[in-house]
Amino acid sequence: MNNSKLTQDASVPVSEQPTRQSALYDKVAEQTASMIIREYSTSFGMAAKLLGSGVRQDVENIYGLVRLADEIVDGVAAYAGVDEKEIRRLLDELEQETEAAMKRGYSTNLVVHAFALTARRTGITPELTRPFFTSMRVDITRVTHTQKSFEDYVYGSAEVVGLMCLKAFLVGKDLTPEENDTFVTGARKLGAAFQKVNFLRDLSADVDELGRSYFPGINIATFTEEQKMVLVADIDADLAVSGAIVPLLPSSSRKAVALAQNLFAELNRRIERTPAAELKHTRVSVPTFVKARIALAVLMGKTS
Repeated sequence: MNNSKLTQDASVPVSEQPTRQSALYDKVAEQTASMIIREYSTSFGMAAKLLGSGVRQDVENIYGLVRLADEIVDGVAAYAGVDEKEIRRLLDELEQETEAAMKRGYSTNLVVHAFALTARRTGITPELTRPFFTSMRVDITRVTHTQKSFEDYVYGSAEVVGLMCLKAFLVGKDLTPEENDTFVTGARKLGAAFQKVNFLRDLSADVDELGRSYFPGINIATFTEEQKMVLVADIDADLAVSGAIVPLLPSSSRKAVALAQNLFAELNRRIERTPAAELKHTRVSVPTFVKARIALAVLMGKTS
């Protein structure tokens, strides 16, 4: 093994700086996380490109872990025929490895390692990762929700992800308690809006393929236009709160968040125009040319 040192900070003794081997491992881990967002999400991948380079990597590292957990619960694990008990064990092991890596700064799992690098850089703690994994476990067994379980699920599956990204956006920023509260509220609302839009867009697939109904009191067999409009209005209300923080964000993240916000707002508008009966068997999406138009508007300075 080559133990020659890679100097990163002249103020730190050479003996305490990472080796070239360690730096290479970090690089490969983060490249792996970056590949995940590019392959899995066109909307988030497009928005991430507008982030400042350092912030972008942290957001991609966060997305990588989130997607990895989601694939255990709803993706390739299930398609491979892994049973419920084993899926739960795999998810438990992923959470345990994530927390251990956050403490020690290393994991044999490249995606977890990349996330741990971000967690240690930005101050993400188990206070945010534990609710996330709790919500992922809910998906293994729960098929319907009460209002309370729905709110808890959305917090863990989406709002804390927004809060993790917020940690990356605000690294090094000195905020008053009032400013911090404003950002936290906005980040939570944006995460909630994203999740609710996805639930509404995937209404039929969740019921037919996963046997799961997220919205409390909603029966897809009797889903009405009135019920749809209530859900659309709730999402609009979340987006109104989150939109207010966009101009306050650092320049390194402002345009990216504006793009993500505007893309999901457009998706919600398209859901609003789609009859409830069609949502039962149609997955609404934003065409590529419309995404490009929205992205251009954001690049030109339009953030809402």
